[in-house]
Amino acid sequence: MLRWKVGDVTITCVVESQNSEIGDLLFPEVGTDTLAAIPWLKPHFLDAHGKMLLSIQAFVVESCGRRILVDTCVGNDKERPLPDWNLRSGPFLQDLAGAGAARESIDTVLCTHLHIDHVGWNTMLVGGKWVPTFPNARYLFGRVEWEFWKEQPEEYGPVITDSVRPIVDAGLADLVETDFRLTDEIQLESTPGHTPGHVSVRIRSRGEEAVISGDLMHHPCQIANPDWSPVLDHDVAQSRTTRRSFLEGCAGRPVLMIGTHFAAPTAGRVVRAGDGYRLDV
Repeated sequence: MLRWKVGDVTITCVVESQNSEIGDLLFPEVGTDTLAAIPWLKPHFLDAHGKMLLSIQAFVVESCGRRILVDTCVGNDKERPLPDWNLRSGPFLQDLAGAGAARESIDTVLCTHLHIDHVGWNTMLVGGKWVPTFPNARYLFGRVEWEFWKEQPEEYGPVITDSVRPIVDAGLADLVETDFRLTDEIQLESTPGHTPGHVSVRIRSRGEEAVISGDLMHHPCQIANPDWSPVLDHDVAQSRTTRRSFLEGCAGRPVLMIGTHFAAPTAGRVVRAGDGYRLDV
């Protein structure tokens, strides 16, 4: 289990699943030969066949007496288009409790955006109904993000129906702006492109700094090639601009970048490499 300290803030990673098939779907034009030309991706971020290794994971952030869960993965019992995600019955809640964060202890759930693999454990199936998984939590959804997705057709399964709208209907959702401050140490940061209201999570405490990326980027190969966009990016031009700005702002600074889908070691520092960047782990 990965855990980091950033000043007084503790961040714990809880992995739901990991595979190398998602990369082929997200980046169909990026082959293994192209990835092999980025030597620092080995040994952590490629599998034995040279394919992108990605994780579906959540982060427990403890700050100022709060216990915040950032993104909630795919979830169990849900109809989804990918075989590995469809009607899952995984041990995520047990693993969360094993990390010291039983679901009743979570007081805030934050979704960086409302895609399929970031909202799943918002709800759980009880008696044939979708009920909030974290009964003592307020759920933070971006106002811009919700306004966009609430009227969209559900192309990747009933994601809004089973994982977002039940929270809104239960009165547990707070719609927040893209610069919302959760605590004195944690603030949202607008990083649009992948979705219209996408945010990352900036953490500053006692002179130390980290950022949880969300889907600003999916794989470290995008640090070397920020123009590589996954097929799910809503606005490709905007997402490229956002990635370049983000990398420029991090490069050479003591900022711990925690990649929401990066395989272990998951976090590192962005450093310059010639005319581009790499992740120093």
